[in-house]
Amino acid sequence: MNTSNKPVLMYSSRSCGYCGAARMLLTKKGVAFEEVLIDNDAEKRAEMLTRTNRTSVPQIFVRDKHVGGFDELNALNLSGKLDTLLARE
Repeated sequence: MNTSNKPVLMYSSRSCGYCGAARMLLTKKGVAFEEVLIDNDAEKRAEMLTRTNRTSVPQIFVRDKHVGGFDELNALNLSGKLDTLLARE
């Protein structure tokens, strides 16, 4: 769960290229995000699996809506729908 007031929560890994791309995209847009590193945290990895039914990273939530991985995040950005999701209260 996203316990911070940041609009985006991302489960990620330090060595994942797609995680780095997601970080760069969000940072470039000026979006505050909470990052949950699952590298050596079996509990957080299990939490991610329970919430998403996926084992790959990144797994990204915008305002508690699961949007998927980097490809889905980037597609939302390119279509302009990411800004709409981020703007919702």
